[in-house]
Amino acid sequence: MAGQERQARLADRIRVILAERLEKGLRDPRLGFVTITDVRVSGDLQHASVFYTVYGSDEERAGSGAALKAATGMLRSEVGRQLNTRLTPSLEFIPDALPETADHLTALLREARERDEAVAGLAAGAQWAAGEDPYVKPREADDED
Repeated sequence: MAGQERQARLADRIRVILAERLEKGLRDPRLGFVTITDVRVSGDLQHASVFYTVYGSDEERAGSGAALKAATGMLRSEVGRQLNTRLTPSLEFIPDALPETADHLTALLREARERDEAVAGLAAGAQWAAGEDPYVKPREADDED
């Protein structure tokens, strides 16, 4: 088992290598504007999960995912050439749900803000149900006895 620092260093190095290679471009026309968001390496350094996002429509995302899957062997060879390790980890490309999650959180925050504004509007015109001072004061309690 490798240490967590070594895993983190290797993951970061793989991310940089892949980003530089994708910046140079692949010969696949399906590949769109791809950003490598994160790389996670298994404890035995044999497997790397590469998270990516694609700027564009759903068709462009699907095409870029297919292009990355088709180029996995070539990208793994590139990683193996530039890493100084005994074994080259296998690569698995996983679409990152970051943009969808961010959109969902933005929608939830907008809904919460609208509800807060509605409650504040109701509270501004609210009145006590039992008058201005609904509580019995101690002197009034003594007078009633």
